[in-house]
Amino acid sequence: MDQGGIPPVFSATAEVDGDHLRVVVSGEVDMATADTMFQTALREPARHVTLDLRSVTFFDSAAIHAVVRLAQRFPGTLAVLPSRQVRRVLEVSGLGEQDWLLPA
Repeated sequence: MDQGGIPPVFSATAEVDGDHLRVVVSGEVDMATADTMFQTALREPARHVTLDLRSVTFFDSAAIHAVVRLAQRFPGTLAVLPSRQVRRVLEVSGLGEQDWLLPA
């Protein structure tokens, strides 16, 4: 989508509550931003991680790779809250049935 030359807004913020880390991501997650999302999830020590992607508007293969790496880092303790676009990309890529992907 053309935004009149304005770069898409991306943000990834971390909120810690005890041993739970919530990473809230918005905007486009692509090869330029996926590592920032990944590193934000690793910035604070946590046993449980929620990746809130409900405000993500674009999600490419680099983003998929980052999420899969987080699932490997946090086996059984990662929860992903997807936007409609993220869910669609994960379903098309064959990851729609993963236990870390929460219902809409």
